[in-house]
Amino acid sequence: MQKSTRIIFIAFIAIFIVLFTAVQFQAEASTIPGGKAGVAGAPPNKTPVATSTPAVPTNTPGGPTPIPPTPAPQSPYRRVAYFAQWGIYKRAYLVKNIDTTGSAAKLTTINYAFGNIKDGDLTCYIENLAGFGDAWADFQQGMRASESVDGVADVYSQHLAGNFNQLKKLKVKYPNLKVVISLGGWTWSKNFSDAALTAASRTKLVASCIDLYLKGNLPVLDTTARGGPGSGAGVFDGIDIDWEYPADIGNNNTYRPEDTQNFTLLLAEFRRQLDDYGAQTGKHYLLTIATGAGEDKYTKIEMSNIHQYLDWINLMTYDFYGAWATTGPTNFHAQLYNSPNNPATGIASTYSGDHAVNGFLAAGVPANKLVLGVPFYGHGWSGVTNVNNGLYQSATGPARGLYEDGTNDYKLLKGLTYPSFRDPITKAFWKFSGSIWWSYDDETALADKANYIKSKGLGGVMAWALDGDDGTAMTALYNVLK
Repeated sequence: MQKSTRIIFIAFIAIFIVLFTAVQFQAEASTIPGGKAGVAGAPPNKTPVATSTPAVPTNTPGGPTPIPPTPAPQSPYRRVAYFAQWGIYKRAYLVKNIDTTGSAAKLTTINYAFGNIKDGDLTCYIENLAGFGDAWADFQQGMRASESVDGVADVYSQHLAGNFNQLKKLKVKYPNLKVVISLGGWTWSKNFSDAALTAASRTKLVASCIDLYLKGNLPVLDTTARGGPGSGAGVFDGIDIDWEYPADIGNNNTYRPEDTQNFTLLLAEFRRQLDDYGAQTGKHYLLTIATGAGEDKYTKIEMSNIHQYLDWINLMTYDFYGAWATTGPTNFHAQLYNSPNNPATGIASTYSGDHAVNGFLAAGVPANKLVLGVPFYGHGWSGVTNVNNGLYQSATGPARGLYEDGTNDYKLLKGLTYPSFRDPITKAFWKFSGSIWWSYDDETALADKANYIKSKGLGGVMAWALDGDDGTAMTALYNVLK
């Protein structure tokens, strides 16, 4: 072979080898999970899986596509609803369901229920102890991809999981949505009176709540990676105080006459420290309360003074009457207006949403700081006398509920095929089988209340609680209060 021919042949072979190697490299690189073609040494996916799920990689090619944020519509009305921590168990209602039912797109604020105050220490805290706290639900539980707002499973090594992490993901999808930690409630209001008693105890409580929930310094409670300094930062946008009740009896709460003034002082301290912290972060932190709607409850607080510290006031205009009075009489637990036919006596005979609103307005509370509460559940009795379609009649006990006798979720009650009735005076709705009587707010009753909110110039609506709804109740409110 001539020299020139050999040179051409060798060059041809060299070019062939280079091209063949490049093709092979391209093919191999494209098969590395999470790798990029043309990047040498791209590592395989080593992402740990959630502790409660089978080993399924979460970021391999063909995995979930990130969901772009969906801006919430702007509205002059607040649409607030509570998410119950424990709803993830029997009701299997997850943070994801706020989105899949369509409610997330219609809400302005989610109140997370509840945070507790520690016995003796009188600080905000989270623990895993039945009756005192559920850190597992709050921030420890690993969510499967199918349970997650964005379709991505939690991993063992992440410091924030559970409901808190899902709420944070929900806020990414709905950037205008605010999440507030609600402290107390019916069960955990025991220590408010002691914590509000002195300037020192008020300062200590407020500082601990900001540290735990806003700064996100969650406790590390076991050998998992969950918790730690700053792990919960960015979940909550404010604090809701649900003290049941200042200066009056509730469930297991300590109460004293000084609570009336101390409640005001406590709210002032919350506002002061929230504003100080907001000056550091460049953010306004919400401060709200939930308050009893009976005159016997709201007259124990300084209505004319507290509103200056608050973004708004959630009126718990429900649970006026219920099957805790086992023999009746049957009555509407969330009536908008009172009726001259109401058989209740004493202060209970005045209970209604309108009466509560007018009481706060008369005390000088601005209308736009009042948020009317509505129930996503009903109360009922059994063994009801078959007169007047069961209204205002005697009973033999509470009606059977799926989770609790005497109470049932809206999403269950709406499917009952009992004859239905509506009271033109109270604007309330009920169903009666001939012996079983249930009252709840159907879509018409909710729309009536939403229109009432508009007519009175109120600040919006609040609902207890999201796990009682399948999305239709929230839609009924939203259609009026867009």
